[in-house]
Amino acid sequence: MGQYMRAITLIFSISAVLTAGQLAATPSQWRQYSATIEQSRWQLSSNTPLQCQLEHEIPNFGKAVFRSAAGKSLNMDFELQMLRRPDSYGLAEVLSVPPQWRAGEKTKTLASMRLLKQFNGDLPKKTAWTLLTELEQGFSPTFYYSDWYSPYDKVVAALNPVQFPTQYQAFSHCIAGLLPYSFEDIAFTVLSYESGGDQLTRESRRRLSQIAEYLKYDQEIESIDLQGYTDSLGGRWMNEQLSVQRAQKIKDFLVAAGVAPDKVQIEGFGERRHVAPNDSALGRAVNRRLVLQMAKP
Repeated sequence: MGQYMRAITLIFSISAVLTAGQLAATPSQWRQYSATIEQSRWQLSSNTPLQCQLEHEIPNFGKAVFRSAAGKSLNMDFELQMLRRPDSYGLAEVLSVPPQWRAGEKTKTLASMRLLKQFNGDLPKKTAWTLLTELEQGFSPTFYYSDWYSPYDKVVAALNPVQFPTQYQAFSHCIAGLLPYSFEDIAFTVLSYESGGDQLTRESRRRLSQIAEYLKYDQEIESIDLQGYTDSLGGRWMNEQLSVQRAQKIKDFLVAAGVAPDKVQIEGFGERRHVAPNDSALGRAVNRRLVLQMAKP
């Protein structure tokens, strides 16, 4: 490890980011990939309440992608998308290289990234956040590994922090606006009803509003199935009609929220298929329900 860290430090001592003209001054067995100052671009490629994605092009090598998605907890992942994916298994050492103007700063070892055959490299949440912090401070996260296609070459791929701060600020604002639930959290939902009608309970009304908010942004929803049920109070025929009425009302709500009508199917089962005994108020409350199921391709 000490050998390649000294080599990396030597290479980046000339400049914070290597340019094509400088490659000739470095050892021939090292292939360096990094955007020049003029080429460095950070792009917020996805900016919705469902996903935030920050990208950086590494010319002739691929792309670095930071991604955070809607969910119950804060998440973050990093993917090193390579034009030429690994042809064997290995490890890439992840270093943080200081800029030229920070004389005396040492190169830091951040992590080891597993490289799987024909897959892009990726890093988990904590390390991804560390990379962002290093970039914010003007450091260059750098990936160092032996080439799979040439036994004589080593590869160095670096992220250029130039123009990073502005897009990182936008990325941070996007993350702050992510919905606190994902597709998996709402794809199967049971809504409950007050007794004797099609009025949802307060908690179910809140849940339905969340679903409608999510559906504003996810265009990949293929179908939504609504299945209405009742308790056993009242006549069987009346209960079946009430269950259809409940499902239809939810469909009307979703359509008004922007869902295409042909994506929503409804069924009413009345008091059939009860999931709790109907001989108690608690059991009947459980049976007064609508099951909502969403599917993607």
